[in-house]
Amino acid sequence: MDDLSVNIYRTQSTRLSIWDYGSNGKYFVTICTDRKVPYFGHIESLNLVPTEIGDYAKKCWESIPERSPFVELDSFILMPDHLHGILCFGKRDQSDWKPNQFGPQFQNLASIIRGFKSAVTSFTKAQSIEFHWQPRYFDRIIRSGKELNQIREYIRDNPGKWPNAAMLRRIIPSVSPSFTG
Repeated sequence: MDDLSVNIYRTQSTRLSIWDYGSNGKYFVTICTDRKVPYFGHIESLNLVPTEIGDYAKKCWESIPERSPFVELDSFILMPDHLHGILCFGKRDQSDWKPNQFGPQFQNLASIIRGFKSAVTSFTKAQSIEFHWQPRYFDRIIRSGKELNQIREYIRDNPGKWPNAAMLRRIIPSVSPSFTG
C-alpha cells in the first residue's frame, strides 16, 4: 500500500490525546446544529421559545443520567441553534486510565454525546421533521473551580448575547422571522 494514502481521509481529532475522556471530571460541551439553523426555537425575553425539536432535545439532555448513571448534569442551556452544557463524570469504581484512542467508544464523553445526538435525530426522523447536526462537537476539560464558575456564568448569560431578532429584520428585511432567533 502506498504510504502517501495512509490516513488521508481521517479527520484529525480535536480531543486531547493523553486524556481519558471516560475518566472522572467535568466537561464543558457545545453541540451545534448544521449551518446554525435554529431548529430548537427562538429567543424571546431572554428565554428560548422551543420548537418540538427543542422540547425533545431538552428532554434528551435531561435524561442523560438515566442512561448513564455515572453522569451528573450541571448548568446547561439550549439555544436556537446550539446547546452548551456541563457534564460531570463520577465513576465510583474507576481505577484504570485509558488515553484517548481511535476505536469503539463506551462510557466516555464521545459515547454520551453520540447517544444524545442520535436520540434527537431518531425523533426528528420518526416525526418527518427536517433536522441536521453539525458534525462533531466542542469540548473542554474543566480544570478548576474558578473555570467551572466562569463557564456556568457564560452559560447563564448566553441568551443575553443572542442577536435581537427585530434588529436583524431591520438590517436584513428578507430574513424569515422563524430563522432570526
